[in-house]
This record gives sequence, C-alpha cells and structure tokens, in this order.
Amino acid sequence: MTAQTETLKHDHVFLGADHDRNARRVWFVIALTAVMMVVEIGAGTYYGSMALVADGWHMSTHASALLISAVAYRYARRQAHNPRFTFGTGKLGDLAGFASAIILALIALLMAWESFLRITHPVPISFEQAIGVAVVGLLVNLASAWLLKDGHHGHSHGHSHHHHHEHGDHAHHGDHARSAHASDNNMRAAYVHVIADALTSVLAIAALLLGSLYGWLWLDPLMGIVGGLIIAQWSWGLITSSGRVLLDVVPREVDLQHEIRSALETGGERITDLHVWQVGPGHHAAIVALVAPQPESPAFYKAKLEPLAGLSHVTVEVSKSAAA
Repeated sequence: MTAQTETLKHDHVFLGADHDRNARRVWFVIALTAVMMVVEIGAGTYYGSMALVADGWHMSTHASALLISAVAYRYARRQAHNPRFTFGTGKLGDLAGFASAIILALIALLMAWESFLRITHPVPISFEQAIGVAVVGLLVNLASAWLLKDGHHGHSHGHSHHHHHEHGDHAHHGDHARSAHASDNNMRAAYVHVIADALTSVLAIAALLLGSLYGWLWLDPLMGIVGGLIIAQWSWGLITSSGRVLLDVVPREVDLQHEIRSALETGGERITDLHVWQVGPGHHAAIVALVAPQPESPAFYKAKLEPLAGLSHVTVEVSKSAAA
C-alpha cells in the first residue's frame, strides 16, 4: 500500500461563479415583486377579479420564496470558509430551492382551491381596470424573468489546490467546471417563481379579455385552476432536481463515474469503491479506492483525473492487489 503525507490547508468553497451577482439580482426582483404584489391585491379586490387577486397573493408568497433564495445566497457566502461545513456551503442553494419548491406547490393548491370557490360564488368584475393592472403585472414579471434568466443559465467554477494525506490524496480541480450542467437550483427556484407569476398574469389577461367580450365570468376562476395545475407541475420538477442533490444522487447527464473508471482502469488497476456527489453548482467530489499489481502514488492517479470537467474535490486511496 502506498503512503504519502503532506499537510496543506485549503478551502472548500464550491459556490457558483455568479453567486454574488445572482444574489444582487434576486434582491432587486424581490423589491419589484413586493411593489406589484400590493398593487395587484388592492386592484383585484376593488375591481372584483379573482384572477388578479390570485396573481397578487401568490406573488406575495413568491416574494417570500425569493427572500429564501436571497438569504441562502448571503448565508452561503458568509459561511463559505466555516470549517464546520465539511464540503462547504455549495448545497445551501439546493436546500433553499427545495424549500421554495414546497412553497410553490402550496401556492398552486391554494390558487386552484380559491378559484374553485369563485366558480361556485361568482362576483361582478370591472374588466377594463382589471386588465390594465394585469398587464402591468405581466410587464413586471417579464422584467424580473429577464434579470434572473442569465443567472439561471449561468456557469460555475472553483479553485485549484492539492492536498495529500496518508494512504490517499485529496485534490481540488478548479478550472474544469462542467459548465453545461452547472445548475444553480437556488436561482432556478427564483426563476420558476417569477415565470409562474408571469403565467398567472397571462391567464388572467386572457380570461378578462374573453370575459369582457362574451360575459364569461366563469372563465376567470377557471384560468386560476389551470394555472395552479401548471405551477404544481413546475414545483414537482424543482423538488425532484434539488432533492436529488441533497440526497447525493448523481445526475443522469453527469457521467463522472464512467469517466473516472475510464481514466484510471487503464492497465491492471481496478476500482474497488467509487463515490461521486455534487457539492455545489458545477462542482462534484469523488472518493476513489483502487488496487493495482504495481501501484503508483495517489498523486499519479489524481493527475489522470485532472482533465475531468466538474471534478473539484478528489480523494484517492491506493493499495496493492492481493494477486501481485
């Protein structure tokens, strides 16, 4: 069995490259959402539009969910160097995204239920005024979505350190971000909340326009039910994606396990234990145990993994195979 010892302090900062910029954008969107929330709830109540009230109220809960995202960004940055977080605070965004998705699902159910009650107890609607406010709400939502879209599709990178310890080797590969799959579930949650707001505004406008033309008062709450079902589906997608990260499930589209095996099992080496998991947007960690007839140092095998994109923290343990 090989043994190599070296002491080197290093950080475990696995935050996305656009972490701070995304945080600032979320705070700005919160301000926009809060202002429009007050306007829509007041106007919807005054003009009798359930779709407008529903849009305003679930915009208020979206503002709360966006606040979760903003606080998560701030806390992750402040605690990034806290040694009590073994692999850094990169997963805080996924935890915030999971919580936001739960809120989004509850919003969808409440929205559908309130709309159902309005179908059974219709009220007069001031169509012209309600449409005007809904259009303004849609414009605010589209502006917010534009602010968050770039961060939602942003990329991540990290840092490069090397750390060796007895019977193994730790490595940080920072310049090989798996940019195509650097999904920030915290930003994704904020983006989905804003898009859900925009969808509700579109449905409200359509319902109000048709209602004003044909007198279909029932169409306004019906659109609320349709919107609730669509938003519930979106929330489920966010729950599953963030939940997989929290449970250390390797995404199907990130085949790092196969890539690691292909890079290391080139001769008589054989991997006996392999664990790969995500530690932050675009960052993955791996623990590799392998045996070889004539084992090299852990650093030798670590060097073979350097080209693998998105592999930011690696532990390699090497031992001599029993047959050798």
